[in-house]
Amino acid sequence: MRVLAINGSPRKDRNTATILSSALDGAASQGAKTELVHLYDLDFKGCKSCLACKLKGGKSYCKCAQQDGLTPVLEKIPNVDAMILGSPIYFGSVTGEMRSFIERAAYPYFALEPLGASMSPKKIKIGLIATLQADENRVKEMGMDRLFAGTEMILGRIFGSAESLLVTGTDRWWSDDYTKYISSHEAVAKAKQHREEVFPVDCRKAFDMGVRLSKK
Repeated sequence: MRVLAINGSPRKDRNTATILSSALDGAASQGAKTELVHLYDLDFKGCKSCLACKLKGGKSYCKCAQQDGLTPVLEKIPNVDAMILGSPIYFGSVTGEMRSFIERAAYPYFALEPLGASMSPKKIKIGLIATLQADENRVKEMGMDRLFAGTEMILGRIFGSAESLLVTGTDRWWSDDYTKYISSHEAVAKAKQHREEVFPVDCRKAFDMGVRLSKK
């Protein structure tokens, strides 16, 4: 069993990376071989809609034709059994790097006709993890839960199955020197309390996700 995790955060040691590491620990506890890739280390762009991945008999059929820093990562996908995508939420959605990754990783396996049918040669379990500052009430108010439900449905259709974990209430103020930025003592205190009391529970949820995804 091979599990690949993709970090869509610009930071390698904060909330998203920590949650992803917990998920990989869960997978490793079941004997899976794990790997973590940081997208911000790579030089790449999103889908160009060239349709080379749809050309019957073409050399790029069912794979992205672009050759750049993301290509070696995309080449790993057919050889993994599960993939965990993690991203912070910026302006109501995943980071631009994660969005570009999803386009490049999933679209080659998305059939144009019949619309949405899967062209994936194998089933890959997908885990989606999002970290966001908003609390659960704000998430529902902004409709972000529906956003991820849609992404989960699409990736599940393409790769076989998908599940999501929204880690709410995360904040940078628990570790940064907030006095340098626009913030408040109340916000900092709340962030630190959440980090101590709730974040460990979310890490355990991610660990359990890794366990589920690594089981045959």
